[in-house]
Amino acid sequence: MGEAQPQGTGPGNGQAAGGRSAQLAHTGLRHGWTTGACATAASTAAYTALLSGEFPDPVTITLPKGQTPSFALAVEELDAGSGGAMAGVVKDAGDDPDVTHGALIRARVRRLPPGSGVVFKAGPGVGTVTRPGLPLDVGEPAINPVPRQMMREHLGAVARRYGAAPGEGREPDVEVEISVDHGEEIARSTWNPRLGILGGLSILGTTGIVVPYSCSAWIDSIRRGVDVARAAGRTHVAGCTGSTSEKVAVALHHLPEDALLDMGDFAGAVLKYVRRHPVERLTICGGFAKLSKLAAGHLDLHSARSQVDKGFLAELARQGGADEALAEAVAGANTGLAALQLCAAAGVPLGDLVAARARDESLAVLRGAPVAVDVICIDRAGLVVGRAEPRGPGAGGGRR
Repeated sequence: MGEAQPQGTGPGNGQAAGGRSAQLAHTGLRHGWTTGACATAASTAAYTALLSGEFPDPVTITLPKGQTPSFALAVEELDAGSGGAMAGVVKDAGDDPDVTHGALIRARVRRLPPGSGVVFKAGPGVGTVTRPGLPLDVGEPAINPVPRQMMREHLGAVARRYGAAPGEGREPDVEVEISVDHGEEIARSTWNPRLGILGGLSILGTTGIVVPYSCSAWIDSIRRGVDVARAAGRTHVAGCTGSTSEKVAVALHHLPEDALLDMGDFAGAVLKYVRRHPVERLTICGGFAKLSKLAAGHLDLHSARSQVDKGFLAELARQGGADEALAEAVAGANTGLAALQLCAAAGVPLGDLVAARARDESLAVLRGAPVAVDVICIDRAGLVVGRAEPRGPGAGGGRR
């Protein structure tokens, strides 16, 4: 299948390049595709066959950042009599040790009555949400918002191409059932059961691309990113946990690409290297749940190696004015997001408290190095839910 090539790595000009894409190129690791990208490709192929009688193979989709990978179909089935078609794609996770690598992701598309719109259904091997605190309502199939949007957009484009669009601004009227062969078994190796996602896997992804994380290769790429930023004269850099937090850091601080460090889960790697190779200001930006781990003293934020401590969040909530009933509710929350929502409803600034503690933990790791640190916590949609202003030696610096 086709691969989306990293952009902006600056080959051919004789100069080192920085930023997220340059880090990936530096690792030498091959990226892969999310379950959401695979589901989008499969549903696009199935709906195309339903309307045209032919399966596109390979099927090309457009990812949120504009890449246009092509996917070979592993299975296909057309039953025009019942108004349905099915296509399947084998997930390629590249060099990432992803438990879903090699999984067969199927999409079955059926016609629905006019006015139904796009309806998502969990097929065999795809989980169902049973507890609050996730970005989906209880009872919904575990198909996350970005993959749903990708599928809606691609199905709409197919409908327009074949003259089946129901009208300007309206979605096609179809049911999309996503299934994963052996997904329920694979899900036992994930956090889904503890999160109350039962029956299988989640369909995930915000960019469509799986970024591979070999610890040694990625940490080396972080160090190279710091070196490039310093060589370019950058005095303000941002360590971000992913593409959404990177966008937030750019929007708030107007940083150039070579001042962005894709730290992923390796907060400790950023802090320890910046301690030895200082810049005036370091912004740490990431999801609330991940940064709550940093706030609790964890330097590796990967879910396999550190967990959100709801008891710790409850204690922070108490410090922020929560009564004992709210603190107990936070301690028993299903997810960090659920804890954040409980506090927000009660006017307790848990996001700011986590950001401040994460900043202070970062300064402790920096051990007095001349670096000012600020922290930005975001939710899954990229909205800022907590901030801590710069503190540390050189606070208030930050020429770019």
